[in-house]
Amino acid sequence: MSLPPGAPKNTAPSLLSDAEYRERTNAILGLIEATCDRWLQDDLIDIDTQRTGGVLELQFPGGSRIVVNTQPPLHELWLAARDGGFHYRWDGTAWRDTRDGSEFGATLSRLASAQAGRPLRFALSA
Repeated sequence: MSLPPGAPKNTAPSLLSDAEYRERTNAILGLIEATCDRWLQDDLIDIDTQRTGGVLELQFPGGSRIVVNTQPPLHELWLAARDGGFHYRWDGTAWRDTRDGSEFGATLSRLASAQAGRPLRFALSA
């Protein structure tokens, strides 16, 4: 199904089945948690993680937070940080912002770096 010219990106139907969506979002939340755990073990930074269902909260030194939240009815992945809220949909190869097309991992890395006060990179391939 193609969109009419000028239609907003976020009106595109999901490319994932419900099962594929759950698999991909569970994997990406797990990768984020594993990355934060590795940074703690390597004494790079202590980011506390707390996961409840489809919500993953990252708490940074100093108390700021980033929240990654799955949105199953919409097949989206949401990201909330000091700099704002962002919605992502799977485009067949990556989670892309529904407004500007930016990639989820790059945005998460940028926002986490800003909140941590040091460069951080999330390598997310889920």
